[in-house]
Amino acid sequence: MKVLLVLLLWALLLALCWPLALLVLVLWPVLWLLSIPFRIIGVLMEALLAFARALLMLPARLLGER
Repeated sequence: MKVLLVLLLWALLLALCWPLALLVLVLWPVLWLLSIPFRIIGVLMEALLAFARALLMLPARLLGER
């Protein structure tokens, strides 16, 4: 569903302003490549926060709290 919406929005942009639509088509892979480090940092931060939460909750789990 999301892909269809993006495709429809791009087709609308193509109909309204084709140079901008072509620029978006060319720059989209570059922007995707630039976002990869931020995605990796986000996954690492999520893992670190989950580890910290598990570490802080360990005494309660050992004592039988759920």
